[in-house]
Amino acid sequence: MYNKIQETVEFLKKRGIQEPDFGIVLGTGLGSLVNMINTEISIPYKEIPNFPVSTVQGHSGTLIYGKLGNKNVVAMQGRFHYYEGWKMKEVTFPIRVMKFLGIENLIVSNASGGVNPSFKVGDIMIINDHINMMPEHPLRGMNDDRFGPRFLDLHEPYNLKMIEVMENIARQNNIPVQKGIYLALQGPTFETPAEYKMVSLMGADAVGMSTVPEVIVAKHMGMHCFGISVITDLGIEGYVEEVSHEAVQLAAKSSEKKISKLVKEFVKSWE
Repeated sequence: MYNKIQETVEFLKKRGIQEPDFGIVLGTGLGSLVNMINTEISIPYKEIPNFPVSTVQGHSGTLIYGKLGNKNVVAMQGRFHYYEGWKMKEVTFPIRVMKFLGIENLIVSNASGGVNPSFKVGDIMIINDHINMMPEHPLRGMNDDRFGPRFLDLHEPYNLKMIEVMENIARQNNIPVQKGIYLALQGPTFETPAEYKMVSLMGADAVGMSTVPEVIVAKHMGMHCFGISVITDLGIEGYVEEVSHEAVQLAAKSSEKKISKLVKEFVKSWE
């Protein structure tokens, strides 16, 4: 895999991607951030050596490089999910590529189902921890020391300083935010009422089908991670609503502008 990563990195550098400051995974809820990026380079995934191609509706499958505020960013417009049939090493391949492009800071976003009774649809949740319930671990198998250690410390998966900075930015812009624990399940089915209850009993505030593998791999390589969720449906005991992918996209769209503004201000202010 190391050689494939270097091949991809070399390709992207030759296409003009140089000295990026941030990597951003534009999950559901952060799509409109693209409009705030002064795009210099746009490359469809299908043209990038060794890249998978997203099969999910609403995930366009393009790598973007440009300026966000005063910073160079590489943004994934569409991510890869384990439920699509990819192996975890394929799901997380772009994160390793980002690291070898020189990126030290990663922002991940997603749509999630809220199980905290104080949450409502459209809420923005800063992720301060996660619970990994995916059936395959992205670090399973022989460890390559060129990527990171065999046994990874995850006492601070989401950078506390980043969380503090984002909370300050949210206050300054009068944008309410929640904070909580994200639990990752395989999908692609949305959770049953009993599964929502299980998620809550395990101590999580929201549940989704992504993000955690990417963060684990980023931390494996020493990157600083910040995660944000938009609550697109609710699975609270006594109240579990019907949900569809289209409804999730619609709910996420209602918060896109606010999340995009927060992320833009965050990137500008981060030193």
